[in-house]
Amino acid sequence: MSAIFARVKELKMLERILHSRKPEFLAVYGRRRVGKTFLIREFFKTKGLYFALTGVKNAKTQKQLKNFAEEFSRVFKPKKYEPPKDWFEAFSQLRKAIESRKDPQRVILFLDELPWLATPRSGFLEDLDHFWNRYMSEDNRIILIVCGSAASWMIKKVVHDKGGLHGRLTADMRLLPFDLRETEEFLKNRGVDLNRKAVIDIYMAIGGIPKYLNYISKGQSALQVVNHLCFDGPLEDEFEELYSSLFENHERHVSIIKALAERPGGMTKTEMAKSTSLSAGGGMNMVLEELEQSGFVLSVKDFGKQKKESRYRLVDEYSLFHLKWLQKSQEINLRTRDDKFWMNIFNSPMGQSWAGYAFEILCLKHLQNIKDALGITGVLTNASGWCYKSHGKSKERGVQIDLLIDRADNCINLCEIKYCNDEFLVNKACDKDLREKKSLFIAHTKTRKSVFLTLIAPYGTKQNVGYFDTVDVSLTMDSLFS
Repeated sequence: MSAIFARVKELKMLERILHSRKPEFLAVYGRRRVGKTFLIREFFKTKGLYFALTGVKNAKTQKQLKNFAEEFSRVFKPKKYEPPKDWFEAFSQLRKAIESRKDPQRVILFLDELPWLATPRSGFLEDLDHFWNRYMSEDNRIILIVCGSAASWMIKKVVHDKGGLHGRLTADMRLLPFDLRETEEFLKNRGVDLNRKAVIDIYMAIGGIPKYLNYISKGQSALQVVNHLCFDGPLEDEFEELYSSLFENHERHVSIIKALAERPGGMTKTEMAKSTSLSAGGGMNMVLEELEQSGFVLSVKDFGKQKKESRYRLVDEYSLFHLKWLQKSQEINLRTRDDKFWMNIFNSPMGQSWAGYAFEILCLKHLQNIKDALGITGVLTNASGWCYKSHGKSKERGVQIDLLIDRADNCINLCEIKYCNDEFLVNKACDKDLREKKSLFIAHTKTRKSVFLTLIAPYGTKQNVGYFDTVDVSLTMDSLFS
């Protein structure tokens, strides 16, 4: 059985590259712990001559070159060998060793954690460009793979580079966390058999990061899993390492993440500027772009407004969980916690409030699954939010809709997302609330489209009088696993 799991689309790309019979230059990027190195290593290590060099964080160039020399000696076993003095010499040695081989098998050159190899003034990227463009791009045996966790760096310096590496890539791959279905299958493959509600409860705390999921032991409830991993286990101190490993001057990124954690409904750039030391200009734009490219935040355009007025939401499950529960340890008295701590907190009003926000994020990230469940896969759509604030002496209340799906078939789905441990009940108060939201939306947007109130809850909606009077469509958590 293959050790690689769930990466169907990615495996198809790697198979195509392997059998292309031409030189290939692939860039792989994605956040820390998502499984980039594992995927490349497990797929290619037995597919030909395999040379792998991994950058070391904060190491000087001489240390990186020493690691190169060790890998070069292991793979090519030269009789006489002088370690390289710089990257130009290193790539020259690599080129000569490859050219001396007459074997037609593939030669896989894997340069992992590229941002740590290509430090300022190291000359690495310039020499890599020369190595590829002048020599390796003419050898049909070569597969050159560069990889990095700093997604924004990889995109700027490699994927969309305007300098030496411009146009050199033959393929690029962004490796994302597992979605819910892949997470469920991954856990079952490891013998961890949980129902879908339990998978959701775990996912809301740690997301679909394969490394995190690997820590889960079978025979534990979702609450036990989260308590062990996050409060007394391997993820307790993950937050600082996560951001410092991905971004230079990561304090700016963390300041925005912390501000967004306080406002799960999202913030505009102007609002973030007031909550952080960053101005709502170029500096903030760059940080937000890096966070968005790395999958930590999501810009949500409000219905009927321009993109520049977008709200940004924190959508990284682990970051939100950490800042809500671990960062505020004194407020919730973590120092006296026991093995039932998370179970007690989770079922409290504060815990259920957090779960509501986390479930909204989960639905936003599984939008395609929701579209599939609504039967509008082939319909052009635009997903956004909508917020109305009452003004002056108006007796109307403020309204926020976190997800609406504007459809090209002249319809709009207003999605009301509810987290609960049973069927959601549309009681009298809820019925009034839903009706008001819908009427306010229609009145203030002046839409002429049909508006369907769509309720998404783990176990669906109880079909009482309120349901039949108010709800047009009800989806369960099964829709999110499709």
